[in-house]
Amino acid sequence: MAMPLRQTVRVSTYLMQQKLLKRRDKFPLIVELEPLFACNLACEGCGKIQHPAGVLKQRMPVAQAVGAVLESGAPMVSIAGGEPLMHPQIDEIVRQLVERRKYVFLCTNALLLRKKLDKFTPSPYFTFTVHIDGLRERHDASVAKEGTFDEAVEAIKEAKRRGFRVTTNSTFFNTDTPQTIIEVLDYLNDDLQVDEMMISPAFAYEKAPDQEHFLGVEQTRELFKKTFAGGNRRRWRLNHSPLFLDFLEGKVDFECTAWGIPNYSLFGWQRPCYLMSDGYVPTYRELIEKTDWSKYGRGRDPRCENCMAHCGYEPTAVLATMGSLTESLRAVRETIGANRRH
Repeated sequence: MAMPLRQTVRVSTYLMQQKLLKRRDKFPLIVELEPLFACNLACEGCGKIQHPAGVLKQRMPVAQAVGAVLESGAPMVSIAGGEPLMHPQIDEIVRQLVERRKYVFLCTNALLLRKKLDKFTPSPYFTFTVHIDGLRERHDASVAKEGTFDEAVEAIKEAKRRGFRVTTNSTFFNTDTPQTIIEVLDYLNDDLQVDEMMISPAFAYEKAPDQEHFLGVEQTRELFKKTFAGGNRRRWRLNHSPLFLDFLEGKVDFECTAWGIPNYSLFGWQRPCYLMSDGYVPTYRELIEKTDWSKYGRGRDPRCENCMAHCGYEPTAVLATMGSLTESLRAVRETIGANRRH
């Protein structure tokens, strides 16, 4: 994976402390923070904006957002939504988290990014993560708005020109082919030269407008096996552990570790993950201690049968990497190699 070396060391140290020193069975790798649900797009595969109008108008207070991340103790936070740049105090949330040396990834569709850049300061602890789900035609179709791809590309270029770290997040559906995935990742990696890329098969949101184009497990494995052929995995700066990429193409299988990336939103801590909602609790401790985690995952909950999303399986892959000297060395080699290529 292409995670910066400083961040790799920080996260590895944190994981060793949790497992070896504190002997905790469950702990967060990264918190998914949703300070609002409102968005300026209506993506076909997302169910977030289906909330009532009253909920869509709400904005999480800065102290509440920062407090939730500190309560969890996670070293990293992914700020999502909705569209986080619509939050009037998003820059202050980021500033306070960075001040506490949390690694912050602000996920955005980039429509507002160029207008908001002056509110932020480049930092090794801060990254803009732009959603790009294909080249122009495919991306604009997935977000149901023409011109979005071009604006996102210009925003990425401007953010990088100003010294910001920029990564991308791409979700793929059963309408994708190995070639369409290769084309967009080649473009992001070689032409735009983003710092790193994250990829994921689409998860079947119950409230998503489009219910016909989510991938099944075997479809996912076949799709990524063909996509990764020919050395593409080693060439692309992918922000994933080698074992998670093995998982995507069916070389290994894992159980879901939903507690590894907990979600905190306007409603509280969400059970069991940001993709499914079986209720909310007010504290992180209650989420961990009062949730029956054994109920979730493929073979346990029918809603999980087709899920291979990073939020459930990347933490499992990371922990498996930690537990193997061979896999740890492999991850280090790929991290160093990816950083040299950038």
